[in-house]
Amino acid sequence: MSEKFFDAVRSELGADSVDTSDDAIARYGFNRLPGGDRAPAGVIWPSSVEDVQVVVRLAGQHGVGLWPTSTGQNIGLGEYSPVRDAQVVLDLGRRMNKVLEVNEKLGYAVIQPGVTFRRLRAEMAERGDKLMISGTSGPPDGGVLGNALDRGAGYTPYFDHFGMLSGLEVVLPDGDILHTGDGTFAGAKTRYINKSGFGPMLEGLFSQSNYGIVTSAAIWLLPRPPAICAWAFSFPDDGDLPEIIDIVRGLKATNFVPTLIKVTSGAYGFATEATYPGYEPGVGALSDTARRELEREHGTGAWTVSGAFYGPSADALEPMVRRVRDMFEATGKATYISHEEIVHNPVLKIHLDTFSGEPTESELGLLDWRPGGGATWLLPATPMDGEIAQQHQELSRRILTEHGFEYLVEFVCGPRAARALHIIVYNRADDAERSRMRDCYAALVEAYDRIGYPISRTPTDYQEQAMDRLPELKKFTGLLKGALDPQGVIAPGKYGIA
Repeated sequence: MSEKFFDAVRSELGADSVDTSDDAIARYGFNRLPGGDRAPAGVIWPSSVEDVQVVVRLAGQHGVGLWPTSTGQNIGLGEYSPVRDAQVVLDLGRRMNKVLEVNEKLGYAVIQPGVTFRRLRAEMAERGDKLMISGTSGPPDGGVLGNALDRGAGYTPYFDHFGMLSGLEVVLPDGDILHTGDGTFAGAKTRYINKSGFGPMLEGLFSQSNYGIVTSAAIWLLPRPPAICAWAFSFPDDGDLPEIIDIVRGLKATNFVPTLIKVTSGAYGFATEATYPGYEPGVGALSDTARRELEREHGTGAWTVSGAFYGPSADALEPMVRRVRDMFEATGKATYISHEEIVHNPVLKIHLDTFSGEPTESELGLLDWRPGGGATWLLPATPMDGEIAQQHQELSRRILTEHGFEYLVEFVCGPRAARALHIIVYNRADDAERSRMRDCYAALVEAYDRIGYPISRTPTDYQEQAMDRLPELKKFTGLLKGALDPQGVIAPGKYGIA
């Protein structure tokens, strides 16, 4: 069946639009997850929205399931790898990679799926740096649209990447096109600036779902401030977290600090530069003694708190920094780290880059903390309540230590909740360590479920079982899938939507 489908695609799009070679299947099936690679049936590279329409209609005719992806840089969440074996990867990033429009006055860029954070940053630089992107601390070659649709986030005031999308162009499972928001009105001049148009807001249907393929959208961009001043504080003890969180909540609830505020565990920080000392197969979690030594060596403390101010000049920002210093230093525990020190510390420079809209590769050093290339993300939400945050820390530390892994966690804090970014780095080449990784992830999910804090963005290995925990959502999303995509053309199984 798939060979007839590939022949039909070659006939319509050209022979160079399809690759079913062993090399392509290996490359697009690779991921860092413990479940192993997921081999696709082949790869298709469309060049336009019209190509995508053709492929979708042919997939429906031939009973083929597609796996749309952009740049495959969602490391630790699945990369290009499909949720199920033998799906056909529809790589939107290779040829559909244009910045279609930039409106500097109204602050947006219209982009295709292949536009990366690096590419969008370069486009803004070429135009005189009037607008600032919101990047992640992940790969600069990650796709801006893909990250937003999977509800990835950044650190600037425009951190909500999905919330910053407007005017989606979507290929539906029957090959028709839907434009969201005011874009449903042909010729609307407000398509990219007004999300609250006529009727239901449909954008959410295409986030963490398989109801359509987004081929372009506008991403809203922040005017670049003349001055950015980052600041950080280190705290010496694991038990300092409750006091930190309660201070940060006040700073964000009043929006005194415009960026999100990071509260980063010492190991999450130093593992961007260091590797597990003396690693050998079968080792457990790093000892507290060794961890403390690395915290001192890299200046992270047990916790690093970081944020930034924007304004007209460095002098104008100094009183704001002084106020933050007064709040943290009143604890008697905080060590202030200035903007100038941050610039010259490779562990801390990551934070300055993310607050400044500069794509950075530096945090990817986490992937080398242990050999073997294995990495999995776990993302529960933690209320901005110091007592609860401490409970979450103790829970995660206990489970990770029991299974032999380090507590590599960064709380990215808003006024009410923090996204608790757990990265579990393991040796994927070691069967025993991979097995421990699977058990550890399951134990963490179960523990957080039990206390009422479910995970959100989920690696492809776990998406279907994660949906099985949510019968209400599973029933509703299944009804929508049956109505929109009865043949299962687009990514059946993605986020557990069959």
